Amino acid sequence: MPSVGVKIYSVFFKLLLRHRLQSLAAAAAAGADGDGDAAAFGVSCRADEATAPANPAFSAADGVASKDLHIDPNSALSLRIFLPTPPPHHPHLLHPRRASDPAAGQAGAPYRGYLPHAVSSPRAAASARRRLPIVVQFHGGGFVTGSNCSASNDAFCRRVAKFCDAIVVAVGYRLAPESRYPAAFDDGVRVLRWIAKQANLAMMSKVGGGVDTFGASTVEPWIAAHGDPARCVLLGVSCGANIADFVTRKAVEDAKQFEPVKVVAQVLMYPFFIGSVPTHSEIRLANSYFYDKSTCLLAWRLLLSEKEFSLDHPAANPLAPGRGGPPLKCMPPTLTIVAEHDCMRDRAIAYSEELRKVNVDAPVLDYKDTVHEFATLDVFLKTPQAQACAEDIAIWMKKYISLRGHEFSY
Repeated sequence: MPSVGVKIYSVFFKLLLRHRLQSLAAAAAAGADGDGDAAAFGVSCRADEATAPANPAFSAADGVASKDLHIDPNSALSLRIFLPTPPPHHPHLLHPRRASDPAAGQAGAPYRGYLPHAVSSPRAAASARRRLPIVVQFHGGGFVTGSNCSASNDAFCRRVAKFCDAIVVAVGYRLAPESRYPAAFDDGVRVLRWIAKQANLAMMSKVGGGVDTFGASTVEPWIAAHGDPARCVLLGVSCGANIADFVTRKAVEDAKQFEPVKVVAQVLMYPFFIGSVPTHSEIRLANSYFYDKSTCLLAWRLLLSEKEFSLDHPAANPLAPGRGGPPLKCMPPTLTIVAEHDCMRDRAIAYSEELRKVNVDAPVLDYKDTVHEFATLDVFLKTPQAQACAEDIAIWMKKYISLRGHEFSY
């Protein structure tokens, strides 16, 4: 069972969350006839949520740099990109001024990017041209709270970038009720298209494809220079898992529009699934820790309009009849993380079982004595379970992002 401290914190967490959701519902009802343009732009972060500043330099603690981008002038969609440090045995990957600087790599040293042309041997050049897999991460928060730059999400993404040696793109999708379904899901698709565009622009500039000055200026160097779009993994946390699964289905259904991006795997961490027919865990854990069933229902009512509200909505229930999309057998390998004391666990396990029935690699990692968001909520980030979960994700993910093969498998 969770500790007494977790139980007490959970009570206050649920009270505060429910109050916030009710306030948002009241504000949405009062502003139903408000400015449509403002509603379309939306918000991706609540003003009362603490955020972590981007770190353009490699941190001495984790060796990961980060920066923020606003990629859509028509909405609040934003990104925070995390780039792990170059290997310590290859100082030539750094800017020439840093290669001879004894302070290079220390905290506060400015990041100037990798310079593949600054190498002195073919072997070094091959190392300098190494490409990192791209992990697209969607944060949790019931579609109505949370942020890609919150302190907890920032710390989690840094951990993933370090453990997986991958570029992490944390998506700041639009939140409900300002932007209801399908805004957040469309934002996820838009980000995958943006990554594909970056790869195509980078390729055009390399082969002299006539990219004009304006086009060249839109190239994001961290993605274009160091990202490998052919090794892309979607990772969703709580409601972010619903978005990740939606985007994966779109990528499978119409792969051409995302070329050269290839989704090789997805990770669903305690997905925010629900349905009209309650599962055993939804009955047994209806008043579970942090996110109980009544709070989940309120969050779904804020995301879905009254006209389309249904617990078997395609965004809510992955196994709902008539959901559409590609056959499950076409889905990429899917790792599902569930917590023992989470009311949503059974439906996530059922989805994983359906994937395994059609021979998709879809393991479930079930963590004992844990609650919803046990590996991503700020109060749990330093616990052994959170650390072990991140390591387990990295081990499984490297089966599909490693260039050497499957030597990292269990």
